[in-house]
Amino acid sequence: MAITSNDTSITGLNIKHENAPVVGVLALQGDFREHIEMLNILGVVSCEIRLPSALCDLDALIIPGGESTTIARLVLQYGFLEPLRDFCASGRPVWGTCAGAILLARDVDELDRPGIQAMDIQIQRNAFGRQLQSFQSQVAIDGISDGEFPAVFIRAPAIIDVDASVEILATLPDGKIVAARQRNLLATVFHPELTTDVRLHNLFLSMID
Repeated sequence: MAITSNDTSITGLNIKHENAPVVGVLALQGDFREHIEMLNILGVVSCEIRLPSALCDLDALIIPGGESTTIARLVLQYGFLEPLRDFCASGRPVWGTCAGAILLARDVDELDRPGIQAMDIQIQRNAFGRQLQSFQSQVAIDGISDGEFPAVFIRAPAIIDVDASVEILATLPDGKIVAARQRNLLATVFHPELTTDVRLHNLFLSMID
């Protein structure tokens, strides 16, 4: 079904027809297709990234949710580790969702291989329990207007500590940090791509120069 600016089923819709940036989604494993669909709704040129050489032409990159140990293994197997670290250091926006946030973090518990380690946050994996403990919660996010965001938590991690240079964007009532930003790096421990709310994707796009 075609989505238009009059479709009220999509929250935060902001179609971009011209001069759209090119946003890549790391497509090794996980919810990369769902992110592509959200970007398509917004009229943004997007592409699935399967080789390190494809990073060169991007304006921004999303690292999706999935299985963090599997994605970390594939990052090493396909030679992505240093190119991803260089991309993060280039100043271009990078957004990690759930497993993607785990890979961005400098300090992660029980990850048996190195991640990208570009963001000064500490993450606890499976902080809310296993698959059966998955849940949705309405979360107030700094930089997002028009009400709380319907955050979907699936075997979610939590950000348990941040450097002074990291901006905390959202917490749960128990104090767990669930969204944070450090310069060009954005981390959310939930799955915005599994909702019909594009406001976080719009926030990420606003980070592109």
